[in-house]
Amino acid sequence: MHRADVSHGTRAHERGSRPLAGDDFEAKSAAIDKLILTGDATSIAVLNALSDGSLVATNDGRVYIQSDDGNKDPLTGKTAEAPDAQQITLSNTLRTKVAGALSGLQLASTDVAKRREAIAALLKNPDASMKPMIDRARAIEKDPDLKKRLDTLWAMTALHDPEVNKRLEAAQLVAARHDLDMYELLRPIVAKKADGSYNEPDERVRSAAQEAIYALDSIQRRSEIFGTLFAGLSLGSVLLLAALGLAITYGLIGVINMAHGEFLMIGAYATYVVQNLVQHYAPAAFNWYPLFAVPVSFAAAALVGIVLERLVLKLLYGRPLETLLTTFGISLILIQATRTIFGAQNVQVTNPSWMSGGVAVMQNLILPYNRITILVFSLLVVAIAWGVLTKMRLGLFVRAVTQNRRIAACVGVKTARVDSYAFAFGAGIAGLGGCALSQIGNVGPDLGQSYIIDSFMAVVLGGVGQLAGTVIGGFGLGLVSKAVEPFCGAVLAKIAVLVLIVLFIQKRPQGMFALKGRSAEA
Repeated sequence: MHRADVSHGTRAHERGSRPLAGDDFEAKSAAIDKLILTGDATSIAVLNALSDGSLVATNDGRVYIQSDDGNKDPLTGKTAEAPDAQQITLSNTLRTKVAGALSGLQLASTDVAKRREAIAALLKNPDASMKPMIDRARAIEKDPDLKKRLDTLWAMTALHDPEVNKRLEAAQLVAARHDLDMYELLRPIVAKKADGSYNEPDERVRSAAQEAIYALDSIQRRSEIFGTLFAGLSLGSVLLLAALGLAITYGLIGVINMAHGEFLMIGAYATYVVQNLVQHYAPAAFNWYPLFAVPVSFAAAALVGIVLERLVLKLLYGRPLETLLTTFGISLILIQATRTIFGAQNVQVTNPSWMSGGVAVMQNLILPYNRITILVFSLLVVAIAWGVLTKMRLGLFVRAVTQNRRIAACVGVKTARVDSYAFAFGAGIAGLGGCALSQIGNVGPDLGQSYIIDSFMAVVLGGVGQLAGTVIGGFGLGLVSKAVEPFCGAVLAKIAVLVLIVLFIQKRPQGMFALKGRSAEA
C-alpha cells in the first residue's frame, strides 16, 4: 500500500513537472501553481531551483536539480545521468511569481526572521494568488507586529476579491491602519471609468475607501506642516548662528561687516582641518572630531576677526561707506586666499556616525540627526552668548558701550579694547556657525556668501544689538521662508520675505526689540 502511494505520487509529480520543460507560458504558470498548492519539501526544492536557475529538463521532459554532485531527481534525491539536460528559463512574470511563492511558503516557517523577511518581500510585490497562504498565516501568527503586517498584506490582496464582504473588510482594515503606503491602492477603488461608472460597484466599499483616503490626507497634511516647521527651525538655527555675532558687532560699533560671512567659511574649513588631523593621527576618535572642531573653529574665526578689527576697522569707525567697501574687499581677499590654500573645489566633511541617519516621527517624515544636533547646538550657543553678555564683566562693558559709548568711556571703560574683544567674540560665534554648516552642506570658498544677506535681515528684523531680537528674527525668518517656499519656490520666497521685512521696517525702524536707555550719539 505504501509503495503504491509513493509510486502514484511520483508519477503525478512527474506529470506536473513536465510542463515546466515546455515553452507554453500558461502550462508553466499552471505547473508553478500546483507546486505552490502542494507546498511540500519537494515542491519548495523545485521552486528554489527555478529561482536560482539550477532546474534543468531533458528532451523527454524529465526534471532535475543541478548540484555539485550532478543532476538529482527532486523526488528521490538520487543522482541520474542526463547529458541532454538544459536549463529551464522563466519569463520575468513567472520569475516574479516564483519569488512571491517562495516568500509565501516561508510564511509558515517556524523562524520569526524568515517570516518577517517573507512578509516584507510580499509587501513589495503583493500577488492575489498568494491569498490562501496569507489567510493560513494570519490564522496561526502569534507575533503582534507580524500579525499587523499580515493584516496589511491580506488587505492588499483582498481589495479586489470577488466577494464584496472581503473587499469591504479589506477597505475597513486599511482605513483603521492609517498606512500612507496604502494610498495608491485605495485611489482606483473610488475612481470612475470612462463611461462614468465606478471601478468598485459596491457603494459600501467605495465609502470605506473614501473615508480611508480622507484620513490619509489628514495624516499627510499634518506631516507636511510638521516637516515645514522643522525645516524652518533648522534654517533659522543656521541663520541664528550666522547672525548672532553680527548682532553683537553691528550693535556695538555700527560696522556693516560684509566679510562676516567669511568667518563662517573659516569655521567650516577649520572643522575640515580638524577632521583630517583626527582621521590621520587618531582614527579611533573620529566619531568625536566635531567636539574638537568646536573650540578650534571659534578660535580660528576669532583670531582673524581681532586681526581685522585691529589692523583695518578701528581706522574706519564713523565712516560707514568706507567700512562697507573695505570689508567687501576683505571678503574677496579671504575667499581668494582660501582658494589658494585649499583649492577652488568644495571639500568633504563627513558626519560622525552619531549624526548620521534620522528619527522617524511620522510615517513619511524623518528628522535627520545632524539637523537636530545643529538646532540644539545653536540654542546652546545662544545660551553661552547670553551668559557672556549678561553675567560676565565683558558683557557688562559691551552693553555699556552699546548703549552709550561716551558715558562708558567717561567712567573708565576702555572702549577700544571692548571693541576688539566684542568683534573677536562675534567672529568666533560665526566660526561656530561654520562648524555647524559643515555638517549639513558643502564646504567651499563661497560658503559665507549664501548667508550674509539673510544674516543682516535677521539682525535688522530683530533689532540692532538685541540678542532676543536676533533669536526671534533668525527663527522667524527661517519659518516664514520655508512656509512660503512650497507656494512660489525658493527664489520668489526670498523676494517675498525681503518685501515683508521692508514693510515691517517702514512701520518699526528699530526692529522688534528697541535698545533701552539714553544714547548720547542718537
